[in-house]
Amino acid sequence: MRRAQMLRGTMVLLGALSLAACASKPPAPSSGLPTSGIYKVGKPYQVNGVWYYPAEDYNYDETGIASWYGPGFHEKVTANGELYNQNELTAAHKTLPMPSLVRVTNLDNGRSVVVRINDRGPYANGRIIDMSRRGAQLLGFENGGTAKVRVQIQAEESRAIAAAARQGTPATILAETEGPAPKAAPRTRVEVAGGYAAPTRPTPAAITATPIPPPSTVPGSMVEGRFVPAPVVAELPVKPHEQIYVQVGAFSNLDNVARVHTKLSAIGQVAQITPAASGKQRLQRVRVGPLATVESADAVLNQVLQAGLTDAKIVVD
Repeated sequence: MRRAQMLRGTMVLLGALSLAACASKPPAPSSGLPTSGIYKVGKPYQVNGVWYYPAEDYNYDETGIASWYGPGFHEKVTANGELYNQNELTAAHKTLPMPSLVRVTNLDNGRSVVVRINDRGPYANGRIIDMSRRGAQLLGFENGGTAKVRVQIQAEESRAIAAAARQGTPATILAETEGPAPKAAPRTRVEVAGGYAAPTRPTPAAITATPIPPPSTVPGSMVEGRFVPAPVVAELPVKPHEQIYVQVGAFSNLDNVARVHTKLSAIGQVAQITPAASGKQRLQRVRVGPLATVESADAVLNQVLQAGLTDAKIVVD
């Protein structure tokens, strides 16, 4: 059994988390959740000692390692109440809004598809997105189990399908806000589930009944009230020999760079420090690598996480 599927199975056992477990058993009819899905962002949550902060991020553009899930979850309920279909172009993501549309590009072969985010996961350390079986087939990594990918949110298209999903979402869910970020993982700001910063809850009348058309820029169709991208594969140019790194963090404070460097040295890892930019801010990026395989990156990442550097992740550059 593939690593991704085994870890996916483990994730189902984490039902005690505040978010709905990915691909859980169908809710009882009285739950009020339509199988066509609701709009959901969600509160911060923790898995295996790592905190995740869901947010509406329409600038999202990251690289990493993709996995896929399929037969064991087919026709079960996703985190936002849709029925998972392994033959549709959908995917699970740890933080992006549900639903939203992202373009996923295989950095080894240039194959690229647009998928609908309707689930939370993957909860395996070092995986950026969990594709449906059909998505993995079209990107060419069903047999390999993982792939180096770039994930880019389709901003305007995602806003369009989010507006449609909000119509069928109970006002109490739309208005759900979170408390302070957990002390174990402090952040400079607290995200707000669903994008609502106001303290008051919208009334049911605030959910408009005006139909929102599906995005015209992405081929697809309406399936049981939700927009599903068509299986259209684009061939995009990619750089050869994309390298795998474990990125421990990117810091503007040199004291933080020194602290992380010391921790990495203590566990026998050599830090690679390179300049980077985030807007007008100059940063120092701390990485380990390049690493030859996904398996070696997994091993380094787990070691780094166990050392308490829980913001570490696998990236491809």
